[in-house]
Amino acid sequence: MTVDLAQDPVVADLARRTADFVREVVIPAEEQHRGVARTENVRLGLQRAAKDAGVFAPHVGEEFGGHGLDMRGRAAVFEEAGYSLLGPLALNIAAPDEGNMHMLEAIATAEQKDRYLRPLAAGAIRSCFAMTEPAPGAGSDPSALATRAARVRGGWRIDGHKWFITGADGAGFAICMARTSGEPGDQGGATMFLVDADNPGMKTVRHIETLDESLYGGHVELLFENCVVPDEAVLGEVDQGFRYAQVRLGPARMTHCMRWLGIARRAQDIAVGRAGDRRLFGSRLGDLGMVQQMIADNEIDIAAARGLILQASWELDQGRSASQSTSIAKTFCAEAVWRVVDRALQICGSLGVSGDILLGRFLREVRPFRIYDGPSETHRWAIARRVMRRHTEAAAQ
Repeated sequence: MTVDLAQDPVVADLARRTADFVREVVIPAEEQHRGVARTENVRLGLQRAAKDAGVFAPHVGEEFGGHGLDMRGRAAVFEEAGYSLLGPLALNIAAPDEGNMHMLEAIATAEQKDRYLRPLAAGAIRSCFAMTEPAPGAGSDPSALATRAARVRGGWRIDGHKWFITGADGAGFAICMARTSGEPGDQGGATMFLVDADNPGMKTVRHIETLDESLYGGHVELLFENCVVPDEAVLGEVDQGFRYAQVRLGPARMTHCMRWLGIARRAQDIAVGRAGDRRLFGSRLGDLGMVQQMIADNEIDIAAARGLILQASWELDQGRSASQSTSIAKTFCAEAVWRVVDRALQICGSLGVSGDILLGRFLREVRPFRIYDGPSETHRWAIARRVMRRHTEAAAQ
């Protein structure tokens, strides 16, 4: 199997322009707001600047105002955008909107694309993906889905309890996963519904206080009570929600990895700059063996993460499920990015712990990635299970 890692000249140019935009426009805003954009003025201002720079919406098709990059193309551009915590927001490639756009472009009807995807791709509205539920509901095991949708005259009534719904505050609509047949634990029977934010049956319970703060719109607990939606709110086919979720899941795992890899590079650059300038014990910090080891280990983690991302992205571009490669890449990247930022903070010492630079913010932001999009333990279980299945099938031949 030959994996082509050559970068298209058009993609390389867009990545270079994205890198320039992030350094010249986004990082000053990031430093001003301490890595957390809390107002629409900040979001819309950054997105206007990205449009002016010609780097906005690299992932969606040209029909919707984007550049139409495949997964390998996204890997290069998303990494450059992720060099700042606010870069993905500026380019309109932040979670959950980016994953929702990918799924809407793939499975929505023409009318749904006009109503939801087109304004979302333009940055005129935001969205959220409402699947996760408080225990014992859907989480690492989506089949535990407990939210119900029942047929009513002209549509569906949704009732259920969701939490950790990223970006829900201020979102124009939610994509809600609800069970339309079967019982919690069954592998099928889920359906996706498009729920407008002004639907009186969708209520905000609270903002959940979390370690991370940079994902715009926060992490919100939602209650669906007698939430009635019309038949045309069904996204895809009834009872096929789990299958459609796979359209979003693999690519979304990889785009998370791409963005966080940018922050790992940023942390490494900060640490290397400090190691080159700081002098102690009669030499530069970067000339000391233990510091050199941390710098080298960071480079290894960054390079390995990028290679795994490209491998999985290539498989997705080939139309494969890429379940194993995306699980491997997600698990490694989530842990590698943490290691890189943690080492960078250690190299910077008291400066790294202080609020004078953003390494402490980076550390808080990247830690939850080992839980989001499936905990590392769940991915390891799935990876091992696939390996053992292949062994069993091979032995039976």
